[in-house]
Amino acid sequence: MTSIRKLLLASPSGAGAPGIGPGLGPAGAMPLDQLDRYARALPPGAGGDVAEPTPTWNMILPFRRGGFNSLCEALDYAARGETGLNFFDARGRLLSSLPYRELHRQAHSFARRLIGAGIARGERLVLIADTWPGFCVAFFGAQYAGIVPVPVSVPVGLGAKANYIEQLRGQIAAAGAVGIMAPDELADFATSAAAGTTARFAGSMATFEELPETPADLRPLTSQERCYIQFSSGSTRAPQGIDIRQDRLMANIDGSLAAQGLAEDDAGVSWLPLYHDMGLIGFVLAPMCAQRSVDLLAPRDFARRPMQWLQLISRRRASITYSPSFGYELVARRAQSKGTEDIDLSCLRLAGIGADMIQLPVLQRFTETFRASGFDERAFMASYGMAEVCVGLSFSACFSGLKVDSVDDPASGKRRDFVVCGRVLPGHQVEIRDPEGDAVASREVGRLFVRGPSVMPGYFRNPEASASALKDGWLDTGDLGYWCGDELVITGRAKDLIIVNGRNIWPQDIEWAAEALPQLRRGDACAFSIDTNGMETIVVVTQSFPNDPAGRESLEGSIRQTVKEAVGVDSQVILIPRQPGLPRTSSGKLSRSRTKSNFTAGDYST
Repeated sequence: MTSIRKLLLASPSGAGAPGIGPGLGPAGAMPLDQLDRYARALPPGAGGDVAEPTPTWNMILPFRRGGFNSLCEALDYAARGETGLNFFDARGRLLSSLPYRELHRQAHSFARRLIGAGIARGERLVLIADTWPGFCVAFFGAQYAGIVPVPVSVPVGLGAKANYIEQLRGQIAAAGAVGIMAPDELADFATSAAAGTTARFAGSMATFEELPETPADLRPLTSQERCYIQFSSGSTRAPQGIDIRQDRLMANIDGSLAAQGLAEDDAGVSWLPLYHDMGLIGFVLAPMCAQRSVDLLAPRDFARRPMQWLQLISRRRASITYSPSFGYELVARRAQSKGTEDIDLSCLRLAGIGADMIQLPVLQRFTETFRASGFDERAFMASYGMAEVCVGLSFSACFSGLKVDSVDDPASGKRRDFVVCGRVLPGHQVEIRDPEGDAVASREVGRLFVRGPSVMPGYFRNPEASASALKDGWLDTGDLGYWCGDELVITGRAKDLIIVNGRNIWPQDIEWAAEALPQLRRGDACAFSIDTNGMETIVVVTQSFPNDPAGRESLEGSIRQTVKEAVGVDSQVILIPRQPGLPRTSSGKLSRSRTKSNFTAGDYST
């Protein structure tokens, strides 16, 4: 077997992949008047030995927007075409091109190695989900072997090896995993974590490539079986292993593809991590179910060179991308020094926004920054979802831009603006309930409950957590929101809500007010409350630490005054260095629960 780490792929010939059968003929061929656009989307390879990325179009394979029973069935179909995944580095150089036909071949080979190693059907394999071809091959190889992959995060931050190994060990134990695979540079982390656990196999891709490939029959996971296990981000609680089933995942993918209006000329660019639901489902699994090509940039490379995200969109003429608010904020800020002359975003028809509270000022600033670069603000698509529903639950209308709703806050007497997150996917029901469990009136905030075909059956091997989250078939999302007509508006997490003297105060209002100060950036503040002698006290932890005592005192005073003006209450301000900074979840969300825990444990004392 040719090493997956050294994929050198020739351009597709148009014939069917070996073992799959010939192509389906000219019915799916590209119209001649679109060949010019097709050619422009195929610049020469930018790096390594890779000649060119996979094309946007399938010349011979008819477009199919989902409708498959399982991931293996979807890949069997996509492998008949020419599209696939492309991996770029921080400088925009093409590192690897992985057509779906090659992914199919490599996954079959990997599956036979797993079967030959005696791994039983239904057993679990932990995969450190870095952005590279090997992860994709191992993920689908497990699918074809009837083995359940468990994608987990890469290390975040420096000097945290011991903590990361302990995290991996806990995930191996929680999944009862038979093995763990990592990229070469993280192989020692994997082997250290596996020691003393249920894992019989541990190491890099090369370790698994050394397993003999047997002529065993494949045993693909079917529509009624478990698909993979995803550990929740843990923004408000300890991470849980979410049980993702094939039929529920495919139901969500079908609904999401329809809501996004995905078409045969769409192509995507993403920097989102593959251990997060939007990165994995939104930009690997769902595009494969629609035979779409996607260009992938590792999150660490995005962090190093954020503008490369937009440059890839511009150069590759991508039509779809997605990011939390902080991603749009980062590139808008970076453009102030780097300029936008080499950016053309006129190709974007869908710029998704979600994963955390949507920050309207950030998106307005992005629009202002890149309007001259062809960005159309109608491309913004607000959405809401969570891993427990296989990512997407509601989407705003295609190419309609952001819809903003304003409601009165009875506690403060002020109006608050929220971005509307669109209509719920067909087949799903959402109820918004008060603390007594009764449905609330329109435009009244309550707790969101959902049921439907993509809701998880529970948390893997955790009946207590499952029973707490699922009641009578309804999933308690833990989120607060209200109905605006027939569309959802999300206002925050229930556990994050601050109540002072009977007033409801949203922590993001405090954070965004503080972050508007010139000394701070978006994502620099975290607000929560603590009980002080029976009274609620607001604490604002801020990752900014001027070197001189006078500078720190001035900044603390400015934050206290800004919070007082914003929400009308006093606060305790804590300044911390940017490194290691505020704790975040594996998906990049601010973790208020961990920040509060760190504070109460005395970690932020000076």
